[in-house]
Amino acid sequence: MSRTRRIGLVRHLAAGAVAGAVGTVAMDLLLYQRYRRDGGKDSLQRWELAAGVSTWEEASAPGQVGQKLERLVTRRPPPDSWARSTTNLVHWATGIGWGIQYGVLASRTSRHPVVRALALGPVAWLTSYAVLPLAGVYQPIWEYDARTLGEDLSAHLVFGSVTAAVFAALTREGS
Repeated sequence: MSRTRRIGLVRHLAAGAVAGAVGTVAMDLLLYQRYRRDGGKDSLQRWELAAGVSTWEEASAPGQVGQKLERLVTRRPPPDSWARSTTNLVHWATGIGWGIQYGVLASRTSRHPVVRALALGPVAWLTSYAVLPLAGVYQPIWEYDARTLGEDLSAHLVFGSVTAAVFAALTREGS
């Protein structure tokens, strides 16, 4: 790989990571708005940082995945005191990771950037419904009602569109 291509790849990886983080913020703001609309009382900071999570039973799907990984690595159940930090770490690593993957794909092909941008959210959404049931964190997709799936898909569409837009702005893709 030439030096120019390596620099381009590193630039796309960095832009993807930043874009994935911004996309995660956008998705979280939508989810927080829904939480408040449905009667949630926590502040944005408390909600975003999973301040109410003190046990693994209270951890969201990212936290549950993290618990399984920690158990695999340490060969023992992680303490409940790790639940909150694990939930945050895996949540952010997932969004940033999707952004990095998007950056790698963009570095490999400049064809069809609009299709790539439109596909990111649905691909991330479908992947979660394929992987998380295998990990024992979600039920199979057919066990969820249409409203739940639609709300989850719409949040992932926000993630994908914001991530793609930020990536395009950072890399001046399309110009």
